Amino acid sequence: MAAPPAIPRRGLFIGGGWREPSLGRRLPVVNPATEATIGDIPAATGEDVELAVSAARDAFGHDGGRHWSRAPGAVRAKYLKAIAAKIKDKKSYLALLETLDSGKPLDEAAGDMEDVAACFEYYADLAEALDGKQRSPISLPMENFESYILKEPIGVVGLITPWNYPLLMATWKVAPALAAGCTAVLKPSELASLTCLELGGICAEIGLPPGVLNIITGLGPEAGAPLASHPHVDKIAFTGSTETGKRIMITASQMVKPVSLELGGKSPLIVFDDVDIDKAVEWAMFGCFANAGQVCSATSRLLLHEKIAKRFLDRLVAWAKSIKISDPLEEGCRLGSVVSEGQYQKIMKFISTARCEGATILYGGARPQHLKRGFFIEPTIITNVSTSNQIWREEVFGPVICVKEFRTEREAVELANNTHYGLAGAVISNDLERCERISKAIQSGIIWINCSQPCFVQAPWGGNKRSGFGRELGEWGLDNYLSVKQVTKYCSDEPYGWYRPPSKL
Repeated sequence: MAAPPAIPRRGLFIGGGWREPSLGRRLPVVNPATEATIGDIPAATGEDVELAVSAARDAFGHDGGRHWSRAPGAVRAKYLKAIAAKIKDKKSYLALLETLDSGKPLDEAAGDMEDVAACFEYYADLAEALDGKQRSPISLPMENFESYILKEPIGVVGLITPWNYPLLMATWKVAPALAAGCTAVLKPSELASLTCLELGGICAEIGLPPGVLNIITGLGPEAGAPLASHPHVDKIAFTGSTETGKRIMITASQMVKPVSLELGGKSPLIVFDDVDIDKAVEWAMFGCFANAGQVCSATSRLLLHEKIAKRFLDRLVAWAKSIKISDPLEEGCRLGSVVSEGQYQKIMKFISTARCEGATILYGGARPQHLKRGFFIEPTIITNVSTSNQIWREEVFGPVICVKEFRTEREAVELANNTHYGLAGAVISNDLERCERISKAIQSGIIWINCSQPCFVQAPWGGNKRSGFGRELGEWGLDNYLSVKQVTKYCSDEPYGWYRPPSKL
């Protein structure tokens, strides 16, 4: 087992340097696998938000933007590549911090750090390519006019990110925002902020211009809300709960401020009767038990064809029993703790309510007997579920999967779409034509065929309905932070001729 490092005591990262929060308050950092307090983070307030936004605004317009917002894309790419290199150098250390802070297995955290570096590298390449895409011509029906498009950074952006993939979810926003030429204020979740603060240290190490990225930590009402409502923030990008997303939309609407929202999910996984059952079982498990089920796109509604349902569930239980649940620093751990006591209690209440509503806890639903401390929950499989049950309709954000059977393809699609959410969905079948039909029929922003949860920086990510709007990753992620400007010029030497000239007499 790796030895835990000393938790660095960081301040707020504002204007390229560290400063204590204005009120001097700090919040404890609790290791969810041991319940031990291992450090603290600064608790920002509106005064600190004001300083961070001011630093970002100054950096955006400094010297007419020539140092950042209007600099060649290659200049910004140099910094993004330098950040990626530092992430790679510090991968083991950052993964350890992430595990201690969030409770996820160390192997998962290490994979997250690889994805963080890859994301910065990808958007560095897009930043370099952006200049070549400027002045894209528009075909016009009148020969005496020419028109082209400029893509310009939106301005100062507020980035509010969740705790389930702390540094990775922050990077999904920070990397494209900086690549586009925006300056940013990042507010990570107070439940897991350590690696985001370390990102501030990396930015200082590589000499990122002061104020380009500012990082404030603290509670949502005290730090997140003032950021979302700040009149000098030009856009808010948020990942988190649907309820918080609604409040951000209301706030932003008062200033007609653009937002992009990646919210909750209750994604379906449809399994037909022509599959290799063990292969499908592993994808079902990965789709809901990876990261302890704390994944917005988790395929937590499992729809099984009635011909294979019993065999599938028998194998699912057998596989679930084999998952190594342990301290996340132990080698081979595949299920760590959930992030906090509050999240633990919320998940356990979901399970209790499902039982009270008549569902069957086929497996799990309790604390593992060999773990007396920490916020651990067994992988949980719930059957005999009604579409009116809370466990079917609401996002649990834990290692809990609910199961229903179906007879026909049409019934499967109807069950899949029986949700307010629309982030993701998956289908497993050897009939690829059927998979293509279902991909079109499911109402979501992401569809997986014969798998669940693969995520690539090149592909768009986002949902429909109450799962939000806007797309992250890929070129769509860069477009999130760019404003499109039309430039049209009159090219003729002749007068336009709409009005008759006045008499010269």
